[in-house]
Amino acid sequence: MKTVIIIPARMASKRFPGKPMVLIDGIPMIQRVWQQAIKANIGDTYVACCEKEVFELISSQGGNAIITDPELQSGTDRVYAALKKINNYSSFESIINLQGDMPLINPNDIKKVNIPLKNDFEIGTLVTDLTNEEELNQNITKVTVNWIKEKSIGNAFDFYKIYKKNLKKVYHHVGIYSYTFKALAKFISMKPTKNELNYKLEQWRALDANIEIGATFVENIPISIDTKEDLINIETHIKEKND
Repeated sequence: MKTVIIIPARMASKRFPGKPMVLIDGIPMIQRVWQQAIKANIGDTYVACCEKEVFELISSQGGNAIITDPELQSGTDRVYAALKKINNYSSFESIINLQGDMPLINPNDIKKVNIPLKNDFEIGTLVTDLTNEEELNQNITKVTVNWIKEKSIGNAFDFYKIYKKNLKKVYHHVGIYSYTFKALAKFISMKPTKNELNYKLEQWRALDANIEIGATFVENIPISIDTKEDLINIETHIKEKND
């Protein structure tokens, strides 16, 4: 499956300004994410950025970076804008949107996000187990999955932040996506839907357009960094792993 990985990165984060360049045990976060994508070894990897310092960092490491418009509204918009600057961009069978704030994501899990596309879904994503502690955490996106083949391939049909009681097969959503070119182009062309705005989750734009989202289960929850507290936690994790 001809695949490209695109990592959107923006320095002007409201909750954590300068996040892509923050040092994690001496290495900028965006560099760590890029390194994990390279290790997946499933296709060319690009960082879609809008700041010179991110572009120069990735370029200095021998990587591919693409400058995009800083006014773009979302990471998905940034991925598509970068994609269109790549030669023969419409020939990719899978475009992976890898979030730039998951520096420890397992390269094998990046590979697994292509499984739904290989099973005739137009969009793929990953899920993992939801702990009791996470159920009430409104910063964590939950997803309900109808498994076609248990924990291998399923239909992710409901996304939400506020936990819904008495539901079965609810999982922790891992924010990485694979798209067919056709699905990504269609997604970008559509306006945000009512459900998307209500839930504050852009996955609903696809669901409301009857684009099914396939899910694959992974064992590991990649630690994402949204706050300075998350940064402290991930540095502690790295030090404990190295000891």
